[in-house]
Amino acid sequence: MTKIRFIGLDVHAETIAVAVAEPGGEVRSLGTIPNRIESVRKMIGKLGAVKELRACYEAGPTGYVLYWQLTTLGVECQVVAPTLVPVKAGERVKTDRRDAEKLARCHRAGDLTAVWVPDEAHEALRDLVRAREAGKKDQLRARHRLSKFLLRHGRRQPDGMNAWTKKHLEWIKSHVHFDQPAQEAALQDYFHEVEHAAARIERLEKSLDDAISKAPEQIRGVIEALQALRGVAQLTAATIVSEIGSFSRFEPRKLMGYSGLVASEHSSGAKVKRGSLTKTGNAHLRRVIVEAAWTYQRRPWIGGFLLRRQRDLKLTEEVKEIAWKVQYRLHKRYSKLTASGKNKNQTVAAVGRELLGFIWDIAVRTEYQYQPQAA
Repeated sequence: MTKIRFIGLDVHAETIAVAVAEPGGEVRSLGTIPNRIESVRKMIGKLGAVKELRACYEAGPTGYVLYWQLTTLGVECQVVAPTLVPVKAGERVKTDRRDAEKLARCHRAGDLTAVWVPDEAHEALRDLVRAREAGKKDQLRARHRLSKFLLRHGRRQPDGMNAWTKKHLEWIKSHVHFDQPAQEAALQDYFHEVEHAAARIERLEKSLDDAISKAPEQIRGVIEALQALRGVAQLTAATIVSEIGSFSRFEPRKLMGYSGLVASEHSSGAKVKRGSLTKTGNAHLRRVIVEAAWTYQRRPWIGGFLLRRQRDLKLTEEVKEIAWKVQYRLHKRYSKLTASGKNKNQTVAAVGRELLGFIWDIAVRTEYQYQPQAA
């Protein structure tokens, strides 16, 4: 009879605390090792046959490097959700050793929830999408710094000139100057950061276009199919796919919960009490879904960029029909909720939650097309 040993790993940038739960019930600490592949290999070699080992560690800033190292060595490993690790009431002592022992014990008991580990293609796309998102945040900060600097000194753009257009930037460069050298230096620095941020985003978006064109056929197919939906252009579709990965691993309701767009609840007995959105799960996914949901306040219509996307991507009639059904249903949903007195934020959250269900439907259908069919 095979005796499985469960390994708990508390992983940090430089060290890994190791504990093992023996089949007989004992849970013991094995100390701390350096977070290096040689040390991991040596530790696994001392624990016995790799087929009898089951390792786990919490998802965190160290990513999935350790997961791939252990998998390469033949050890079955799980990356678990930190927020779903059981916590005892009144527990006030926390150390790396105790955390490793808890992980080993809970792993043996089956009380841990594993997260999805992205493959190489999904992780690469997600890194690039998040780099672009970080670039947009930095651009917003740079623009705010420059605009507030100009506001403090009463330098206002001419009437009818939109902010951050090419004309506006040319106006700042040629017409805004200061007598004090220190203020002129500050202006030049703020302006340079705005230009740098714009160039950075342009560079990242070109890299993203190239990455999508070279992505595996299934990823590319799902990204194209999702663009049939109103409010879901290439960047939004790429964000959704890179953050979710395989849609088939979810049921629609669980995907909605993963996005954090479901209501919190505290009910007991006959009392039912629902609160605000949980906002758990993936914040990047939730952001783009809510942004897309705002477009359904307008009446159903296909034209402009949406018509061009559907025509250029040569989408199937089935996907187009679903996308048209989504427009009618979600616009009706938006109108009904607004008429009932819901504020716009609540309405858009409800529309986004339902939109995610339609996204799941299109994505699962598309994934199925690229799966190898049985002979």
